[in-house]
Amino acid sequence: MTLRLYNTLTRRVEPFEPLEAGRVSLYTCGPTIYSYAHIGNFRTFLFEDLLRRWLEASGYEVFHIMNLTDVDDRTIAAASGKGVSLREHVDPFARAFEEDRNWLRIKPPTEQPRATEYIGAMVELIQGLLDRGFAYAGEDGSIYFAIARFPAYGRLSQLDRRELRTGASERVRADEYSKEDARDFVLWKAAEPEDEAVGAAWDTPFGRGRPGWHIECSAMALELVRRRFGTDVLDIHAGAVDLIFPHHENEIAQSCAFTARDTFARFWLHGEFLKTGGTKMSKRYGNITTVRDLREDGIDPGAVRLLMFQVHYRKQLDLTDEAMASAREGSRRLGEFQNRLLGAAGPADGPGLLEASGRLEREMAEALDDDLNAPRAVAAMFAFATAGNAALDGGEAAGPRALAAWRRAEGVLGVTSAVQAVKVGAAVPLGASDVALADTPPAGGEDAERSWAIAWAVRRKEAKSARNYGEADRIRGVLRGAGWEVRDNRDGSIEVVRAAS
Repeated sequence: MTLRLYNTLTRRVEPFEPLEAGRVSLYTCGPTIYSYAHIGNFRTFLFEDLLRRWLEASGYEVFHIMNLTDVDDRTIAAASGKGVSLREHVDPFARAFEEDRNWLRIKPPTEQPRATEYIGAMVELIQGLLDRGFAYAGEDGSIYFAIARFPAYGRLSQLDRRELRTGASERVRADEYSKEDARDFVLWKAAEPEDEAVGAAWDTPFGRGRPGWHIECSAMALELVRRRFGTDVLDIHAGAVDLIFPHHENEIAQSCAFTARDTFARFWLHGEFLKTGGTKMSKRYGNITTVRDLREDGIDPGAVRLLMFQVHYRKQLDLTDEAMASAREGSRRLGEFQNRLLGAAGPADGPGLLEASGRLEREMAEALDDDLNAPRAVAAMFAFATAGNAALDGGEAAGPRALAAWRRAEGVLGVTSAVQAVKVGAAVPLGASDVALADTPPAGGEDAERSWAIAWAVRRKEAKSARNYGEADRIRGVLRGAGWEVRDNRDGSIEVVRAAS
């Protein structure tokens, strides 16, 4: 089965073949660094990370461009509000984004251009549109794209061209606007005092000013893909569904008008919203959760990835405490299994693990080749863990095939939590835990907490040996409340396991 992807341009799932065998050019719209990116933004970046990882796992060389928007209406307003330069305002948020991205195990792009580094490319593109008659100067000194002169406008978003309001008297200068406001859009904004105050104005042949948001992505994408592959066409362009219009529609119009091609990107992929309380997560609605919030809550990045991948990227996902708790537990169980599998490495695979490995490889490929069906791929990992635990219980070794199948799956999905495990031998010294123990971990760092957890685990074994099952269950609850799980092994030993925070 070959990779098939849902193409927003055609509204169909289509077989994917790149322009050039063995390599893929991928452009993904990055964050606007006027503030911290929230996990709604990162849901999009995670689906794009899955796409890239699966392409690479399938043997493609991926040239991935993800931009940083460091000049637009919002960045300028934020810098002006703080009374600092544009660069002073955006730099900390650029660093924060990269830290959050790395924590979530998202692979860094091949190229990460900033809009302000490509002003020259934008000027060249706008001048080309003026020369070809697709752009014009407005009375306000700004440069606009004339959508009436581009017959294919509206193809991506499937707008009814008969309802478009176009012409010199029907312009929109704002970066973002609704579908009902489809009008000539701004390419270059004449400088305002606020722009000058924060250092966001440049001299050009068509006047001093700054770029509109839409021209930035076209200029960066075309410049970098030309430099790398000598072409004007991307294999894949991806982003969130709210970028279909106006941003991606406008990118297509200005890029194709400039290159005289009918295609800017062959495949357009769009991820659905992350919602909270039934409402799209957005700074505008004040319902955002940042990656930093999750880290402060001690949530493992594997759990976040599992939460996102348990729902298909083209379906909306509602973030709830229950969903996050379930993802944390599932990710922890996968982490425990991973520790156990790696600890049972041997020269050859046992028959049970060999069969389960083949099934995992087959089901992973079938799932992800089917428009990145991550929920089915996740289910295949859990099925492998169940079968693998049974095989390990039977004394099988994890040979090269099992380890490779698991590493490939985890390398694409990245959904396991880091788990610490401490095993106490079969000859547990009963009666050695007579000292008083508090129901909460002591201060003193990891070693003190580990010793506390082991002491409680030993006391639980004593309670079970004395058939005091009520006390044994209470102790399990004490440990669980502190983030530890206790497990009884068949050889008589006990194990205490904690998901790393």
